[in-house]
Amino acid sequence: MNRLFRDVEGGPLCPHGSVVCIGAFDGLHLGHRALVGHAAGRARALGVPMVALSFEPLPREFFARGEPPPRLQLPRAKFEGLRALGADLVGLLRFDARMVAMSAEDFVRSVLVRRLSAREVHVGPDFRFGHRRAGDLATLQREGAALGFTAEAIAPVRLDGERVSSTRIRAALQDGAFDVATRLLGAPYAIGGRVVRGRQLGRTLGYPTANLRFDDKRPALSGIYATRVHGVGADPWPSVSSFGTRPTVGGIEPLLEAHLFDFDGDLYGRRIEVEFVARLRDEEKFPDLPALVAQMDRDAQQARRLLTPEQESASADFPRAVSRR
Repeated sequence: MNRLFRDVEGGPLCPHGSVVCIGAFDGLHLGHRALVGHAAGRARALGVPMVALSFEPLPREFFARGEPPPRLQLPRAKFEGLRALGADLVGLLRFDARMVAMSAEDFVRSVLVRRLSAREVHVGPDFRFGHRRAGDLATLQREGAALGFTAEAIAPVRLDGERVSSTRIRAALQDGAFDVATRLLGAPYAIGGRVVRGRQLGRTLGYPTANLRFDDKRPALSGIYATRVHGVGADPWPSVSSFGTRPTVGGIEPLLEAHLFDFDGDLYGRRIEVEFVARLRDEEKFPDLPALVAQMDRDAQQARRLLTPEQESASADFPRAVSRR
């Protein structure tokens, strides 16, 4: 079975039935995990595949046009995360003008029935879909009664008395509250990707970096961070990272640049994951390269201190003490 599909149209993907869960799934936080886990359990009980259904771009990105809202993760990370949580098949449906014009009823018939032969459909609280967001849980239940599937919404997951949401995580990241983001996500916040070649300016300044692009998405944070890089050695590699547009050297697109302490090797083309530990400062434009390097020295020293085991336990509240992403 192909593990990813993008199109509304096409032949049946699950001819013997499926259990489907639908959501934006940006960040795969505790609420998403509860929904996907519930659907996976139901699929195992019925002996059919579990399908996680989402959209790319996300609807709010499509409608935002020139000022897209921040994203927690890229589509590939969402696909890999959904698969790791138990999805046999992932649909990242193309959200375009045609999708916008599709009625909720047509979506049910085209995707849930014809393509996926859904037996059960599970959604999160306040789920809406279809043209002008006219479809909801009641729509799914009404259509399901006629077409042979059931639909239900899971209860919201709450932490500290508030609902877990991607919006809440973005706010925590921007505030530097990494401990809060970790609890909401169920794991430390990290960005993964394949290392790409940059201008290699960092190497000439004494700070070679492993660079990750964030495609055309707007990241949920920017600044300078103490980080750990996964995928390089047996243990996470301590590092200092910059995530921004590099205004001092005329950069434009967001780029994540991780400098791995005391590392000597070639990482080009390797897939790595950068875990954010603490925010050091905002990105800023310096008058010249010597001023930039002097600040990079200070950033590296601070990140090294924060990433030592003793300091990490003693500095649990550090992300709150400074500003965060």
